[in-house]
Amino acid sequence: MKNAVLMIHGLGGTKVEFGTLPASLQKAGLSVYHMVLPGHGGRPDDLDKVVMEEWLNAVGHEYGIIKQQHQTVHIVGMCMGALLACELVKNAQEAQGTQGKLVMLAPTLYLDGWSVPWYSRLRSVHYLLPRLRRTIRIPEESPYGIKNTRLRAIVQKRFERGDSFHYAWLPLQSIWQLDRLRHRVQQHLSIISRQTLIVHAQEDEFSTVRSAQALQQGIGLDRANLLILKNSFHMVCIDNDKATVEQAVLSFLSSKNPNKSAAENL
Repeated sequence: MKNAVLMIHGLGGTKVEFGTLPASLQKAGLSVYHMVLPGHGGRPDDLDKVVMEEWLNAVGHEYGIIKQQHQTVHIVGMCMGALLACELVKNAQEAQGTQGKLVMLAPTLYLDGWSVPWYSRLRSVHYLLPRLRRTIRIPEESPYGIKNTRLRAIVQKRFERGDSFHYAWLPLQSIWQLDRLRHRVQQHLSIISRQTLIVHAQEDEFSTVRSAQALQQGIGLDRANLLILKNSFHMVCIDNDKATVEQAVLSFLSSKNPNKSAAENL
């Protein structure tokens, strides 16, 4: 029976943000499963009434279905999907020998990157007003998480055409739910017993490496490997370091005894 991988996309995103990683995982002999989080796959305002608990319930349900078909299920999450993956494994502690591994790509545990405006810290005031939570729109803007200028131009044209690969804006309501998730994930990290790989870009515009370091410390240095990328922004699977990310994830998931040298700073 093949081992499986559940891939969880980020806020406003789709499986496109994983680039060629899913195909490489399949080529390596893994069964790859994607899921569409509640409020995604349609219009941005579909997120208006979605709460964090719906995302958590959805990933738990999907994981349960896959687990019935595969003894070992690895979990790979991107951005908010990484936080959902982290929270999922806290509640899915199988017996030793059947546990899959956890991969967190660009986790947004803290929203403190260089593109986050200082006044975003005032967003909690707006959370108190339901109408504002649903009327304030947060647009997707350049650099779109991408350092590579050629690819960034392509992505910008896709946004201008209205392609459905990613929402062009997010309601403040969804950022509120992300904030709720961030605070929840920070609790009880030490109960995670799975071997973990955390990948983060030094220049991530949404979240500094503090997010990755805090997750590594919370889970434990004996279980969590950290890979810091030097030539990418937030979208690590499609940016300049995509080959490095792909190689690290494949090596990590295929190894019975994860080698920390695979997660050295690059």
